[in-house]
Amino acid sequence: MAEEKTNVMRLLDQKRIPYTPRQYDVSDGVLDAVTAAKRLGVAPETCFKTLVTVGASKRNYVFVIPGERELDLKAAAKAVGEKSIEMIKQAQLLPLTGYIHGGCSPVGMKKRLPTVIDETAKELSEMTVSAGKPGRQVTLAPGDLAEFVGAEFAGVCK
Repeated sequence: MAEEKTNVMRLLDQKRIPYTPRQYDVSDGVLDAVTAAKRLGVAPETCFKTLVTVGASKRNYVFVIPGERELDLKAAAKAVGEKSIEMIKQAQLLPLTGYIHGGCSPVGMKKRLPTVIDETAKELSEMTVSAGKPGRQVTLAPGDLAEFVGAEFAGVCK
């Protein structure tokens, strides 16, 4: 059976960015990146989650961090030049990004938001991020992802 392409995959195809599509079972409702890594058979430090935040200025930011780590809010705020930063409420995710919880990708958001990828990704030859739907992921080079979404690298994890 041919795998259905997500919007993320179509966008990467348009720019001829190489990636490997991946799929795993989410019928139990478990959507975290560590479980995704386990089910996909990839190293947990290479499976990243996409977090959407709001700064003191009310601007939104995206942080792409290893699934097993936590966002350091102080470091994140410093990385984007904000006094403070906090996670957006889950109800705001779909209207802001076009993605639902468990399927939020740094690629193809409704609006291009300033994006920071944790600096640990620079040491990797490839990283895995959401392909825009729960249970769907893409593995690609960190540099390709950063260039495509206009991201910077910074240390933003605890």
